[in-house]
Amino acid sequence: MHKPAKSPNDLEKFFVERTNAGDIEGLVALYEPNAIVAYGDGKVANGLDEIREFFIQFLANRPQLDPSIQAEPLCSGDLALTSSRLSNGDITAEVARRQPDGCWLWVVDQFALGNEA
Repeated sequence: MHKPAKSPNDLEKFFVERTNAGDIEGLVALYEPNAIVAYGDGKVANGLDEIREFFIQFLANRPQLDPSIQAEPLCSGDLALTSSRLSNGDITAEVARRQPDGCWLWVVDQFALGNEA
């Protein structure tokens, strides 16, 4: 069982930890069932099966991520906008939703925007 995100910014922290561990299912567990992940060149993974396939490819080269610099989440009710600056200067942007159990999952993930953004 994976540790649940008790705050919106836990999601990014868990993302780095699970990526570095090569934990595909742990990464998938950060998303709602109908979530979408945009990952460049107009490509979008819709739903957990496509998100899983994306992470299989993403983890194929065994990336090791440094902790990111997270902005304070911008919250409105059960929604939160999260964003992080990665060590290479890229920026991520995500929308998270509080679940009925109080934990958070991502609904929309702009995987990384080049540092020109």
